[in-house]
This record gives sequence, structure tokens and C-alpha cells, in this order.
Amino acid sequence: MNRLAIRVRAEDAEIAFARLESVLAHGAEEVVAGEVVEFALYGESLPSEAEVRALAGDTVLGVSVEPVADGWERAWHEHLGRVVVGDVAVRPPWVEGKPDDLLIDPGLSFGVAAHPTTRLCLQLLHESPRTALADWGCGSGVLAIAAARLGFAPVVAVELDEAAAYIARANVAANGVAVDVAVGDVTRSAPWAPTVLANLTLPLLGSLAMTRPPERLIASGFLAGQTPALGMVERERRELDGWAALVLERA
Repeated sequence: MNRLAIRVRAEDAEIAFARLESVLAHGAEEVVAGEVVEFALYGESLPSEAEVRALAGDTVLGVSVEPVADGWERAWHEHLGRVVVGDVAVRPPWVEGKPDDLLIDPGLSFGVAAHPTTRLCLQLLHESPRTALADWGCGSGVLAIAAARLGFAPVVAVELDEAAAYIARANVAANGVAVDVAVGDVTRSAPWAPTVLANLTLPLLGSLAMTRPPERLIASGFLAGQTPALGMVERERRELDGWAALVLERA
């Protein structure tokens, strides 16, 4: 098993991720170290440095490959900690915290609120009207669970990966909130709600089955510049560590 590390400038991380979407979409480790962000892939058959540079261009600072030991799938768990955003604190069960923290076990899926777009979406949730909410592509369920804790109701969450949906349901039960987690493909059918969360990558955001725009869409910043085609307008943009999240409203 090998680890492919791709280092980019923190300020270019969002652009680099979008350019590398074809190789990072199925799961990548992300490590932030000051002004540098490292994306890492694991496997036996990995893209070459030439392929990486052809995709990401001048955003790439360096590329390296090294062998890894057994247990690499969960090695990134060691870097997780407690994240506090507004009235919500999120941590994995093995990290110390307070009794009312949200406990999120990510398993092998995405999401314990450490990623900048997740934290930004949490910020924007705090400032949104408490309505019914749908989380499209919920991963570990962290945002849907936080929304339920903040008073959004009813909350539905959709996840394409069955294993991730199983983890999300377990996290819902562990936190004692009401969230209906379903397995589904949001590029084919996405449940409507007045408020929608879509912390997704660019190809998914561009192919959402949005037959009826929600009143409010909280999404990762990849949608910048594409909002007119969705019948929505950008009302707010937040940035953190080179990443962004948007609030879009129906035009």
C-alpha cells in the first residue's frame, strides 16, 4: 500500500481540490500545516506526478509517494479533535470534551467538523431561519445532526454510500436527535426543503437534481459563479483557510 501526497498552497486549496476532483472524489486525507495543505491518496495504483501536475497545474508545490503500514484507513483519526462553532461543539467519542458535545464517529466517511467548509456551513446554519432542512450528501451526518440540535425540523439527510449512511444513522442515535437518513443519489432525486445543505464537490454540485430550488441553499464555495443557472442568487460568502461556503437564495 502506498501514500501519494500532493502539497498545495493553502490559499489555492479550493482551486486545487476542484482541479483534482477526478482523483480525490472517492476519498482523500487532508492535512493543513500553516500555509500548506496536503491531500493524500492511498492505494496500489495511484496517479503519477505528471498526471497530478497536468490536472492541478501551478497550484502544486510538490508530489511524493511512500509506502504505508497496515491500519492506514483510520490513521487520520489520530489528528481529530474537538471543534467548536457557535453553540455547537463536535468531537469524536475518543476525544475528551463536555457532556453536551455532539459525538461523531466518522468511521471511514467524511466529516467530524474539522474541514473548513464544514465549519463554515455550521456558522451559516446558526444564522439561518429554523425551517425544515435537507442535507444532500450527509457523510457522517455531522451537519444534519447539528441542524437538528439547533432546532431545524424536520431534518432529512441523503447519502449515496450505504456504509456512510449506516454510520450517519448510528451517529443520529448516539446524539438523540431526530434525523431521517436515507440512501440515495442526489443527482437523480433530491428531497426538497426550504433550507438545504450541500457541502459537496464541484461535479456533484453541478449535477444536482434540483427540480425546485430551495428557499435557501448552504453550499461549499465551489458554486461561486454558477448560481444564475440554478435560479438562485448569492447572498453571503464566508472564507476560511482558503475554502469557502455560500448562502444562496431563490431568485
